Amino acid sequence: MSDLLVELAGVSQYYGARQHQFLAVQNVNLKIYDGEFVALLGPSGCGKSTLLRIVAGLMPPSEGQALYRGQPLLGVNPQATIVFQSFALFPWLTILENVEVALRARGTPDKLAKTRSLDVLDKVGLDGFETAYPRELSGGMRQKVGFARAIAVSPELLCLDEPFSALDVLSAEALRSQLIELWTGGGLPTKAILMVTHNIEEAVYVADRIVIMEKEPGRIVAELKVELRRPRFRKGTAFLETVDRVYATMAGQTQPENVELGSAPGQEGRLRLLPEVSINNLEGLLEHLLKLPNHREDIFRLADELKLDSDHLLRLTEAAELLGFATIAQGDITLTSLGETFTEAGVTARKEIFALRVRRLPVIQWLVDKLRSADRQQLAWNKIRAELAHAVLAEEVENQMDVAVDWGRYAELLAYDDTKEMLYLEPVGATI
Repeated sequence: MSDLLVELAGVSQYYGARQHQFLAVQNVNLKIYDGEFVALLGPSGCGKSTLLRIVAGLMPPSEGQALYRGQPLLGVNPQATIVFQSFALFPWLTILENVEVALRARGTPDKLAKTRSLDVLDKVGLDGFETAYPRELSGGMRQKVGFARAIAVSPELLCLDEPFSALDVLSAEALRSQLIELWTGGGLPTKAILMVTHNIEEAVYVADRIVIMEKEPGRIVAELKVELRRPRFRKGTAFLETVDRVYATMAGQTQPENVELGSAPGQEGRLRLLPEVSINNLEGLLEHLLKLPNHREDIFRLADELKLDSDHLLRLTEAAELLGFATIAQGDITLTSLGETFTEAGVTARKEIFALRVRRLPVIQWLVDKLRSADRQQLAWNKIRAELAHAVLAEEVENQMDVAVDWGRYAELLAYDDTKEMLYLEPVGATI
């Protein structure tokens, strides 16, 4: 067996003040071996980047152990480097100087730093751009500089935090292919790669092993070994079958209602956040399903049919499931009779059905209860946001507020005055 590089043993991570702590990552066990390209795959907010930072030694776990080559990580992992989603280049330095700075920070002599920097710039295809400044380069080329800077110090472990998500489709595809070419051809001075992504096809394309995560709280729910030869062809049968398996795993199975809905903020049990999707997009998904035989489709096929990335599509299917408009089983989504009724209804009837369903959601009910008990049934946006922050990760608070207001307005339960930054309970909703 190859050497064990990384081991996370019973790792959990809490955030927030002691009296309002909530669990972001729960009991994660993960091993990464020499020679592996591992992808951490999961929806936004499932703790992928948190685990990456723990592996890199940028933060200690609240519970459990993070080990590198069998030794506990105490501070920054000197054998790991990270390439972030943002390019994080120094705009006042040339491309060559941006790479050299990583080596000089580790005490590499100037002459050797320049030689190594020129070598890695050549490897990533930036030979000839040494004297250019970041503003002169495209997004894809700037991210190449980020890769060059990361590998210049010859790390054993290269950590990638959604490195292609800020790029346009063509630039991302080109850089992704070049990374695999360097990895398989021995052009990278690394022993293993750990990449965070929410893109299913990307994970299947690059990884030897996919670690699938779920959120609320973040945890590993499955691991899948990708036994596909390289180069991998996206239209190949084996590739598509693997993508389909991952979709089925991530979509899960529809649970009984008491499990599906979860708990309200501040209550015991699993908090079920609102999927970040618009009503228009949800209606579009349901209308598409209504046209299909048996009102059913393989979720994997929907991605191509609707031209949606996997993260957005899975949020839409989650919303349809949460509202009772669809069920999910074995990677397929099927309209329920309620979903059919909603989709075939006129505008007014749709709003009435939606209002009945959205009232059941714990986050919406929590918000309505807060407004009902408030003076004149209104509350300042900042006050609600501050209360929600006790139960939800900071980066999720604003998104949850936006979705709740969007859905609440459509259901005519809530109203929001942007000029006063006040949220109100609609008179018709006060009878809930």
